[in-house]
Amino acid sequence: MDKTIKINLGGSLFQIDEEAYKILRRYLQDIDDRLKNTPGGAETIEDIESRIAEIFQSQGGSAAVISRDNVEAMIAIIGKPEDFDTGSETTRTRETYSRTASRKKLYRNPDDMIVSGVCGGLGSFMNIEAVWVRLLFIIFTCFFLIGLFVYVALWIALPSADSDARKREMYGSDDYLTAAQKRNSGYALASGSQARTAGPATSGVGNAFNEVFRAIGKVLFIILRIFLIIVGISFVIGGFITLVSFVMVFFFKYPGYFSTHSFGVNLFYFPDFLNYVVNPAIAPWILVLSFIVILMPLLALIYWGVKMIFWFKSRDGIVSLIALIIWVISVAALSLLLFNEGISYAETSKNITEEIIEKAPSDLYIMAGNKIADLNYDKEISLDEEDYNVFFIDDNKGLFISSRLNINNSEDNSLRVNVRKRSAGRSRSDAARKAEGLLYNHRISGDTVYIDEYFTIPAGTRWSFDEVRVSLYIPEGTEVHFDKTTENMFRRHYYDNNDWDWNSDSDDREYVRSGRGDNSWVMTEDGLRRRSEYAEKD
Repeated sequence: MDKTIKINLGGSLFQIDEEAYKILRRYLQDIDDRLKNTPGGAETIEDIESRIAEIFQSQGGSAAVISRDNVEAMIAIIGKPEDFDTGSETTRTRETYSRTASRKKLYRNPDDMIVSGVCGGLGSFMNIEAVWVRLLFIIFTCFFLIGLFVYVALWIALPSADSDARKREMYGSDDYLTAAQKRNSGYALASGSQARTAGPATSGVGNAFNEVFRAIGKVLFIILRIFLIIVGISFVIGGFITLVSFVMVFFFKYPGYFSTHSFGVNLFYFPDFLNYVVNPAIAPWILVLSFIVILMPLLALIYWGVKMIFWFKSRDGIVSLIALIIWVISVAALSLLLFNEGISYAETSKNITEEIIEKAPSDLYIMAGNKIADLNYDKEISLDEEDYNVFFIDDNKGLFISSRLNINNSEDNSLRVNVRKRSAGRSRSDAARKAEGLLYNHRISGDTVYIDEYFTIPAGTRWSFDEVRVSLYIPEGTEVHFDKTTENMFRRHYYDNNDWDWNSDSDDREYVRSGRGDNSWVMTEDGLRRRSEYAEKD
């Protein structure tokens, strides 16, 4: 059996076990050290000892042995030694602890909670049954949801009485005594005039309403949990799949290159192409910031999903705040870099050259010079609706862009070859310089015009959404002969722009693909027509 010690507190004798005695002695010694050299400190210490004796008596200490739990419950009621003011307000401290009542503060009450404890806190603050507060909120919710909005606002604004100090402020010192006894020990309450309750007594009707509210609250809570679990699972699965796909494509380059022609665009490994678009010194920073901007929300989405599923609390406020600050800084830095690089495409300019043959031949041959089929490229970007294709070799070893071919009716007997180059730059003069530097070959030899199927940009020059368009102006009556490459260039353009009445003819497309049929055309008043169609018309 543990050793017991008899002590005298406030004129009353108590039996206390040795462990509890050591805690009580250290507690009183700390208070004495704080208050003994202050004005009125001795009287304050006497009042505190009397208050301790009163609490021990209410716990049944005069008829039993005071244990460690009794001492800790007493400390929770009176407060820790560091809570005592040792400044000029010592007399106020004495007055506060010599009385059992104190000014109340409004908190959410976790001891009387159905949803969040707002109504329980209001009931304790106003010294009325919480059930009537709940009824008022329900009634006002029926009027344009006013009660619901007020409840949510108080839920956000009011802190929870999650500590003994806050509970003492919420109940008031008088009512908090019995509340603390109920929570900490379940010891017998003092009888007669010394008995107190943890707030106003609840009537039978109030208890009935509270039970109804609790049942409704449990049902709503179960529905909310099911909903949050479903949302959490969706967050985790969606975030995880997106994260894995992002890592596989951008870190491991798998599958590296794949095409979705149904959407009219080919997807590719972004970092391979980034160096062609932005300053190579800036490209690594853009990649790093892009990874942060994309990965952090995905990780947060997975984390929130896990919290929704398992409904756990964690002290992640500081980590979340730091992560949010890093993400915001990354978004701002990435935006500045992209804006600075975007200025490089602010202005556009064209460079036009034209070669004229005064007397066009009666038979004109349009042949391909350099062909895309002869390129050994690694990746391709296709914007099918724009008939714009970019082919590039990894590690900045080459970039090739498809050119366009237009054929129009010349108003005289001359043959004209018009090459229009377009580029973008920080200024119009910068764009004009870039357009002039685009590398494209064409030539006229006798009755043959040779044109390249693609053009390139000079080494060390960034891609600026450049374009080369070749326009041939041919006199009426001239018979035009294509090879398969140049005919594809011509017809692809006009199919996409839907300018000709034979665009919907699927046989024409098959003709180009297979190379079957007559590849001779005739320039008419209405434009270029196939030789066979022109003969039938005559």
